[in-house]
Amino acid sequence: MFNYNDITFANPELLWLLLVIPLLIGWYIWRNRTAKAEVSISTLQGLTGLRIPLKVYLRHSLFAFRTIAIAFLIIAIARPQARSSWKDIYSEGIDIVISMDISASMLAQDFKPNRLEASKEVAMEFIDSRPNDRIGLVIFSGESFTQCPLTTDHAIIKNLFSGIKTGMINDGTAIGMGLANAISRIKDSQAKSKVVILLTDGVNNQGSIAPITAAEIAKTFGIRVYTIGVGTKGKALSPVARYPDGSYEFDYMEVQIDEKMLSEIATMTGGKYFRATDNKKLKQVYSEIDKLEKTKFEEKSFTNKEEHFLPFALAAGLALVLELLLSYTVYRSIT
Repeated sequence: MFNYNDITFANPELLWLLLVIPLLIGWYIWRNRTAKAEVSISTLQGLTGLRIPLKVYLRHSLFAFRTIAIAFLIIAIARPQARSSWKDIYSEGIDIVISMDISASMLAQDFKPNRLEASKEVAMEFIDSRPNDRIGLVIFSGESFTQCPLTTDHAIIKNLFSGIKTGMINDGTAIGMGLANAISRIKDSQAKSKVVILLTDGVNNQGSIAPITAAEIAKTFGIRVYTIGVGTKGKALSPVARYPDGSYEFDYMEVQIDEKMLSEIATMTGGKYFRATDNKKLKQVYSEIDKLEKTKFEEKSFTNKEEHFLPFALAAGLALVLELLLSYTVYRSIT
């Protein structure tokens, strides 16, 4: 259906001719006021009480039809057009698995409120910025399991993120297991870009798979691994003991992150290693990863123009025909 809100004109400058219309109306009014006719008769007797026929008043419709015809003709020669356009957009999403350390040391308070909560918050912001990607979640400490497989339903994965806490699985830092589990979740993906974001705050001390071995597997499957070391440099207020009620005793402990190993994993797989020492830097890390791993879009635009002068031309012609018919029939005696 033609939408007149989207109308354009091929010759818009011709629309200035419509200014003739008010001039014609003004001229017509002036002419009718100044025009006089005289008739000599012997007496007015017999003329009193006569009513002027309705068609005398309606004689002005002839001028109205002529004016309408001129207006529509001007619009027609200005060539009204309807422009329709559409786009074909093809997006090539990226499959991303976030592998997050949830060991007790992630409760260290060098981040606000702690490393784990800060990491969850920033990761969820990252997910919001990737609406076209499939994202999965793996957690690890002394062992590893999949919290959420690859999905485009980001509401589900964010809801699962909110439920992550330390103590869900045996404590420890099995970095190799966390990476291997993430690889198993993404290796069969058909996406052209497959990425693992590995976040930890410690040194590998558990698990049956060495981190470098897992990195070699990632390289085999064409998976890029971005590694993030979370923790300030120096000492941080960290949990040192856990009470039966589930609370922790805190003390200042030296932050130990195996940066050499994390750098090697990233370099081997074509990724990059980042060190985040506070909340702000952690956000910057995810922002940089977001820039490095952009979803590819292909967009094709199409525009179509359809001429719509014909209805105006027909309306102009109809108005002229009506004027001519009425001039030579109904109004012949008074025009």
